[in-house]
Amino acid sequence: MAKACGVDFGTSNSTVGWARPGLPSLLALEDGKPTLPSAVFFNADDNEVRYGRAALADYLEGYEGRLMRSLKSLLGTSLIDGQTEVAGRALPFRVLLSQFIGELKRRAEREAGQPFRHAVFGRPVFFVDGDPDADRLAQDTLAQVAQAVGFEEVGFQYEPIAAAFDYESQIAGEELVLVADIGGGTSDFSLVRLSPERARLAERRDDILGSGGVHIGGTDFDKYLSLAAVMPLLGHGSMLVSGAQVPSSYYFNLATWHTINLAYTRKSAAQLAELVRDACEPDKLARLHRLVEDRAGHWLAMRVEEAKIALSSTPAIALELDRLDPPALLDLTRDGFADAIAQAVDAVAATVSALLADAGIDADRVDTVFFTGGSSGVAALRERIGALLPQARKVEGDLFGSIGAGLALDAARRFG
Repeated sequence: MAKACGVDFGTSNSTVGWARPGLPSLLALEDGKPTLPSAVFFNADDNEVRYGRAALADYLEGYEGRLMRSLKSLLGTSLIDGQTEVAGRALPFRVLLSQFIGELKRRAEREAGQPFRHAVFGRPVFFVDGDPDADRLAQDTLAQVAQAVGFEEVGFQYEPIAAAFDYESQIAGEELVLVADIGGGTSDFSLVRLSPERARLAERRDDILGSGGVHIGGTDFDKYLSLAAVMPLLGHGSMLVSGAQVPSSYYFNLATWHTINLAYTRKSAAQLAELVRDACEPDKLARLHRLVEDRAGHWLAMRVEEAKIALSSTPAIALELDRLDPPALLDLTRDGFADAIAQAVDAVAATVSALLADAGIDADRVDTVFFTGGSSGVAALRERIGALLPQARKVEGDLFGSIGAGLALDAARRFG
């Protein structure tokens, strides 16, 4: 058994892989499941910190406290050096990341029955688009956090390359593969030459023909669906009696996972109360004000996320928003969802086209498109990528586990 592990710290879900001959690579992290939702809830009623599904359950059951999700999105942004308030005390975001990564490590070690001092962490091709310094800082920050919680030596691997290693363990011959890793925060792609023979090599640099990525993922699809279909119920796009439009910042904060808590500040609540009086459609603004007073922003984001997932497998749904005051029943369609995310899908498709062009590879030379990542199930995105490579086979990996399994293989090669 390997002495090192692979850590897939994801925007929405996290996994830890450990290479064990004849046994599953992914370690059980919560209730026998290999995924731990990347969520932390500071339960004020019980004075406890909850993680993963337990964190989300406590929040939805109405306990007083603070929910934090999409923690990975802090990396590479100015927020990483900031702080938030929990139970009247300042909590630096770096400490918050350390708490979650530390919990991930403890759970993995408990399941494995051994300590892990070495790890390979997955990382997107770009933490930050178009800013190499910020991208480097994001990786350095993650390395510092990992070392602070007890990983003595930390390596990094691009997440789509890790997924490629997992796919390679399943094939019988050589293939040229485009790995499409559509996660919660980024869409990452690698063009890799794979085969059982090449899998034995320690150095794989020559097999990687190109990598590319863009900072668009599942949380962005949630945001655009929310802004297009749900936030108008709360006054998004409506007018004030002065002739100005209601400020959009409230809606963008509520539609973006890692900024939802910004809508709960005293200043924001006071401003909303004034806007209700000045609104041309005061009922909608009053509904928004009550949502913020109830701190139900995360509940609303979860309902939108559920709608996104449902629309990947069915053409239409009725979204029940029973915690709004008054409640609402919203009819949503897959076509409407596709329209809402069209610009984001265009940007992802452009990334794939640029990768092929930079690698000098014609689309008809690609044998397989390997889809992984929880958001690769979004129909409009999958269809668009598939259309760019019409002759390639389309293979779906473990949407939440391929990266962790591949990182486990890479960790075993690097550290033994």
